[in-house]
Amino acid sequence: MSTAERPAYDNSGKESPSYETLSVEQRTDRTVVTLRRPAARNAVNGRMIAELHRVCEELERAPKLLLLTGHGGVFAGGADIGELRRRGRDEALEGINSRLFQRVRRLPLPTVAAVPGWALGGGAELAYACDLRIAGPDAVFGNPEPGLGILAAAGACWRLRELVGESVAKQVLLAGRTLDARAALACGLVLDVVPTDRLMAEAHALLDRMSRSSALALRLTKLVTDASGAHPVADDLAQAVLFESPDKEERMTRFLEKKGGRG
Repeated sequence: MSTAERPAYDNSGKESPSYETLSVEQRTDRTVVTLRRPAARNAVNGRMIAELHRVCEELERAPKLLLLTGHGGVFAGGADIGELRRRGRDEALEGINSRLFQRVRRLPLPTVAAVPGWALGGGAELAYACDLRIAGPDAVFGNPEPGLGILAAAGACWRLRELVGESVAKQVLLAGRTLDARAALACGLVLDVVPTDRLMAEAHALLDRMSRSSALALRLTKLVTDASGAHPVADDLAQAVLFESPDKEERMTRFLEKKGGRG
């Protein structure tokens, strides 16, 4: 069996439905997805899009944290150019990649991209769609689409501006600048840069910290943070739900007991 055909397993060793372009590991509190098309630098193709939709469907039905990374020292070297060349107006209007990336963005619980190396074109846009990014020292982000006669139409033209500001976004999108790990850290695109051999461990440590929080509080915080414009009413409504939750009562009680009852 080739690595591309490797089945996914949950944390008990139980075989999950197989994927051709992904490795999927199910843990109690998180799903770990590795993009795996080694012959194509993990380029995002139609099959990968379909399989990532399957992952999203599972996470929408049973919310967990998501850790997304790439196999072989590369996150994703772009979209599949062979497929893009065959696409026309109708395919562009379908938003094949952008609909998937927006679905990733809207997953109920936080998502983290661990980027070990190249994240270009559609690969970069997938990383931008995650809530947080952590990078290895060899990470490189870029959107070279205009050089191929197209634009970065799966979210980069507006999402990157929100992440790093207009000036840096235009340097990447218009001038063809790539952001190495140090530059990505300096402009706030990534949370941290860690040694390659520690990348996954640090990414899991980040998810460990989040998993200790209330899942409902994380879900509502993400929902409110992603809402456009000022939203005091949304803040109040989300807080009202949380104030009535048993989880809030238990967590605050434990906190006060540790402090000897002091507020």
